[in-house]
Amino acid sequence: MKRLIGVAVAGVLVAGCAAMAPKGPAAVADLEATKGNATAGSVTFMQRGDKVAVIAKVTGLTPGSHGFHIHEKGDCSSGDGMSAGGHFNPLGNPHAHPSTTSRHAGDMPMLVADAGGTASLTVDLDVITIGSGVADIVGRSVIVHKDPDDFKTQPTGNSGARVACGVVRKS
Repeated sequence: MKRLIGVAVAGVLVAGCAAMAPKGPAAVADLEATKGNATAGSVTFMQRGDKVAVIAKVTGLTPGSHGFHIHEKGDCSSGDGMSAGGHFNPLGNPHAHPSTTSRHAGDMPMLVADAGGTASLTVDLDVITIGSGVADIVGRSVIVHKDPDDFKTQPTGNSGARVACGVVRKS
């Protein structure tokens, strides 16, 4: 009985500590299909110290890899997603793989859709921020592209058409 009470108390303490852990700012982008496409989903961003946790769930894709970027303008009003502008690049770096230190702030890993057209991604990124600084993504947009990103072609990665767009807003 003492052991059971000890386990219960430890569980309450752990839950209480987790609830008291400092939480950074968060943001979300609700993705909507561009004209002629069926892609939709959501991307959640959570500041955790000097990194931002990115959690994406996207449906309506063709199976395979798709470029996935933060773009400079928070504008998804055009039917083709071009109103979002180019990749978010406040530091003036070249387009590159997200594991590269010198890259666009908006460069993210590719989405990889399964046979049913669904892609999920969870990653921590170190260049972007939420709510402050030159690399603040709030008010920018997230774009999902039709094709894979080659992480070499400047400045876009040759990712093709924009199939979904969502404006990043604080949550």
